[in-house]
Amino acid sequence: MAKARFLELRVYQLAEELADAVHEVVVPWDRLDRNTVGEQLVRAIDSVGANIAEGYGRGSFADNRRFVRIARGSLYETQHWLRRAFKRKLLTDEQTARLKPLLDELAPKLNAYLKSIGRGAKPATPTPPPVQ
Repeated sequence: MAKARFLELRVYQLAEELADAVHEVVVPWDRLDRNTVGEQLVRAIDSVGANIAEGYGRGSFADNRRFVRIARGSLYETQHWLRRAFKRKLLTDEQTARLKPLLDELAPKLNAYLKSIGRGAKPATPTPPPVQ
């Protein structure tokens, strides 16, 4: 199987990096925090990369854009759960310092990627019928 080109996208790589960092943070939490905030947080951030990949593989600009919008929603959900974790003092200062720059870079890259999908691809203009 050929290497999937979405793996080369910086936006996808950032989503993976953030997902791995979040998972690493959540694993040692106590059961209540891991089962409430932790599971939701990990699912939300994992969904960002998964939707980028799925959209890329769909084969149409419209489908790709739709899945990237879903990824953006999952990123916003990730932000929500990170705020809950921070407010509940589940994140150390070091963890926050590691996660925040990734999140701050991923959000605008995801928006830029969404804007770039289909750029330059113009819909076919129908040829008018010949005048008789």
